[in-house]
Amino acid sequence: MTRTRTVRLSVLGVLVLLAGLLSLQLTGPAPRATAAPAAFTHPGVLVSRAQLDHARSKAQAGQQPWKAAYDSMMASSYASLSRTAKPRAVVECGSSSNPNYGCTDERQDAIAAYTDALAWYFTRDSRYAKKSIEIMDAWSATITDHTNSNAPLQSGWSGATWPRAAEIIKYTYDGGWPNAGRFATMLRDVYLPEVINGAATKNGNWELVMTEAAIGISVFIEDRAAYDKAVSTFLARVPAYVYLTGDGDLPEPPAGSGIDTSAEIIKYWQGQSTFTDGLAQETCRDFGHTGWGLASLADVAETSRIQGQDLYPKIRERLRHALGFHTSYENGTAVPSWLCGGSVEKGLGRVTEVGFNALHNRLGIAMTNTQKYTEAHRPSGTDNYFNAWTTLTHADNPY
Repeated sequence: MTRTRTVRLSVLGVLVLLAGLLSLQLTGPAPRATAAPAAFTHPGVLVSRAQLDHARSKAQAGQQPWKAAYDSMMASSYASLSRTAKPRAVVECGSSSNPNYGCTDERQDAIAAYTDALAWYFTRDSRYAKKSIEIMDAWSATITDHTNSNAPLQSGWSGATWPRAAEIIKYTYDGGWPNAGRFATMLRDVYLPEVINGAATKNGNWELVMTEAAIGISVFIEDRAAYDKAVSTFLARVPAYVYLTGDGDLPEPPAGSGIDTSAEIIKYWQGQSTFTDGLAQETCRDFGHTGWGLASLADVAETSRIQGQDLYPKIRERLRHALGFHTSYENGTAVPSWLCGGSVEKGLGRVTEVGFNALHNRLGIAMTNTQKYTEAHRPSGTDNYFNAWTTLTHADNPY
């Protein structure tokens, strides 16, 4: 009798196991959602062809603020046709770019390449396209690595800018770019490994600009897996950077950081223990670094929209509250005693154009403080790190 019962139980166990396997096949975990488009749009890093055409038509017609923004760009040293690139095989950047072995040169050459690419598109003067190519070729023939503690951040700053230039040149200049493949290899082998894994324990502006770089590079080299990974990192970081009251008593911790107790989260948020809509993880550090984080937040969403997988709906409320919160104090609102001990370090920078245009002009969201601040700080130039010429490319741009 015992033996028969054992056999019956064994058969029953097999049937249960088979049923479980069948259930897993039929109703198991859904395939991982992908963010990358089936086919990438080019040019498609931060600015699209339609956006460029709109801005170009406005500037050529002498309309403001585009004409002033265009004139400012063309008068800058970044648009100089006599500029000589300063590439280095190894760019070494310590904390606060100390030591600075090629750090400033790399960032500024990347901005110059982007500036020349825009100048080419607006003027159709091939000299600017050739200068942009010259700068990009100089670096792709030379650089092999980034080193020291700021290597990921430096790679993010420069890596966010290079693809903007490369996209415009490769897909709008018909004069040819023989070394475009070498430039793509540089982005894939030198920059992408430094930025693709994020920086969970660093201040949020690090991981956001690194993610911006990873997404821009992924578009140019058409790497769907890297694009998906970067978007996943981005979507996990945004709620750990900008607080909404729906998050609960404390902000979300950075994914994978190990920062998870109340004390650790408050310390990570610069000692701030009172939270409100739009407060950012670096608000009580200073508005400058916060502005960098918000700029990358908007830039990533803008590229995703061009690529047909719009991330604005996922981050819209955090972005609009963050922009409104910080611009209100920039505009003169008194700082309450509960915020950063009653004192904040202003200096948000000219970083609001992309987000303001997306939320206010395209989505119709009233953003009084952000509008006042943005219009008072036009035309935007460049911060010499990775933000450049956004009044020209994104002011009141419906596309």
